[in-house]
Amino acid sequence: MSCIINIETSTKVCSVVLSKDKEILFSKENYSGGSHAELLGVFVLDAVKFARENNLRIDAVAVSAGPGSYTGLRIGISEAKGLCYGLDVPLIALSTLEIMAHQVIQSGIETDYYCPMIDARRMEVYSAIYDRNMNKIKEVSADIIDENAYSEIISKGKICFFGDGLTKCKNIITSQNIIFLEDVYPLASGMVDLAEKKYEQKEFVDLAYFEPFYLKEFIAIVAKNKVI
Repeated sequence: MSCIINIETSTKVCSVVLSKDKEILFSKENYSGGSHAELLGVFVLDAVKFARENNLRIDAVAVSAGPGSYTGLRIGISEAKGLCYGLDVPLIALSTLEIMAHQVIQSGIETDYYCPMIDARRMEVYSAIYDRNMNKIKEVSADIIDENAYSEIISKGKICFFGDGLTKCKNIITSQNIIFLEDVYPLASGMVDLAEKKYEQKEFVDLAYFEPFYLKEFIAIVAKNKVI
């Protein structure tokens, strides 16, 4: 049983949720993109105020750890770390792709496999594959999309593709075994169950050394005057 602030900023959506015992008590979301630095601090402050006004003790902070937008992840994790230091509470890190898969499974979409995709620029996506029990079938990777992408898993059963990397796939990967699910973004509301489970198991990360899972961090170093 715990009260957790959940933070998600890995894509264009900025969202914050305050949950207690898996129940969402406070929620803020913005889908406009590009405003994470301006909005996140306000959302978090409002969540903390709500907790104090309702005599709730915040027990932990959960953050979406990537992969995703380099800038978005930096903003979210910096905010989460600062909040943990200020409140003297532990930090929980969650895979962004796992959050997305959990959201779709919880929404009632039934298929054999679930493949969340996050745009990684050019013809690449960050993806992983899960079964309906949230077992990871394919590890997180940066995949180049062509007509043969995911052909092995597609041949084994029905698969649902979703996320902001979806548009790269719809006209390239074709099969009767595919479901394309539009407008799925990782949200703080989709973190609640996963964060609670990690809290109960005391799966916390080291505040001093934890870093975002960029997956393609080198791009931010190589590309001059441009953060990817």
